[in-house]
Amino acid sequence: MTLTDGAEHGRDAAPRKSRSWLRYLPIAVIAVGAVLGSVLAGDYLSLEAIRENREVLVGWRDRNLALACLAFAGIYIVSVAFSLPGAIWLTIVGGFLFGTALAAGLTIVSATIGATVIFLAARSSLGALLHERAGPWLARVDDEVARGEISFLLMMRLLPVIPFFVANLAPAFVKVRLWSFVWTTLVGIAPATVVMSSVGAGLGEVLDRGGEPDIGIIFEPHVLGPLLGLAALSALPVVLRKLSGR
Repeated sequence: MTLTDGAEHGRDAAPRKSRSWLRYLPIAVIAVGAVLGSVLAGDYLSLEAIRENREVLVGWRDRNLALACLAFAGIYIVSVAFSLPGAIWLTIVGGFLFGTALAAGLTIVSATIGATVIFLAARSSLGALLHERAGPWLARVDDEVARGEISFLLMMRLLPVIPFFVANLAPAFVKVRLWSFVWTTLVGIAPATVVMSSVGAGLGEVLDRGGEPDIGIIFEPHVLGPLLGLAALSALPVVLRKLSGR
């Protein structure tokens, strides 16, 4: 190896190293944003904040409904992309401002966009690193997930015990197709979103009485039962495949 070859090798290694660091930039930005958002915005995503700013929110909506919808969608996308706490209160605010149907539509689309952002950021950095470092066991996991990809994704969305940010990040560590992630998120979060938007639609009356919205309604039997039924239905193809294979 000549001195010239060594110099060229050094020049090639430097760009590769810089590119390897660049791929972690998206997830690093999201991590920093999540910390800053939790510290700075935590007080704004709460029932007390809704109660105190109720008239301001309603007046803002009445002055320009289209702008209010766009602003709500933008805030929701950022909230999900940075995994900020209090997204449930955003859903309730949406129901309060726009009614069940419009709020549910805005929330479902915005949450799906935000989830896709964090999924892509995690897959391009942490997911890629995991596949580079892991052994053959991860390839077996990829194969297993690929055979039941839709079932796994829908189950994570439909089961209310799985945190939303976990369902956003976990698929990034295995080879899940982007389109499968997007449409299962869109469909899977719809039932719970409609329920919480309806809670928000009745928030005005609750605040007038000095009460609090029942955010635990998602775990009531008449709501949880259908969600578990849908989750079981989505798991059926995997169960049948396992049984037929056995």
